[in-house]
Amino acid sequence: MDADVRLANEAWETLFRAQATIAREFTDADTWGDMPPRDYGVLYALSTAPEGLRITELGEDVLLTQPGMSRMIVRLESRGLVERRDDPDDARACRIRLTPAGAETQRRLGTAHARHVARAMGRALDREQLKTLQDLCRALLDAAPSPQRPTTARRTERSHP
Repeated sequence: MDADVRLANEAWETLFRAQATIAREFTDADTWGDMPPRDYGVLYALSTAPEGLRITELGEDVLLTQPGMSRMIVRLESRGLVERRDDPDDARACRIRLTPAGAETQRRLGTAHARHVARAMGRALDREQLKTLQDLCRALLDAAPSPQRPTTARRTERSHP
């Protein structure tokens, strides 16, 4: 196997394993209370969209199918965390927005999660290494095929929580 192909695959495997390991740590954390982390991901996505997002946009952001996203919205709506509003640009569609309770839940959980992220990342990386990692990941995102760029670029540009 070509040395560059081997190196690229080994780098990918290392990146994938690191992300999966840390993501599992975050998922297993007691940060979430009775909110599944994926549901929090929807609240997080909506926290930077005061006019709301369409279900398809949310599904792209949290990597769920439209039916899966619709079921999740029903659950979050029943908990009073999100609401549907008519889309002013398309009478056939609606936008999902945070309710005040949803915004408060997102801030509370987001603050705890952000602290956990900082601890986990800071265990092994100093400030300069974190910046380098961020730059490397942005380069990978920027080079991705264009259908993936808008969603991932929007997520990486948002501040967390």
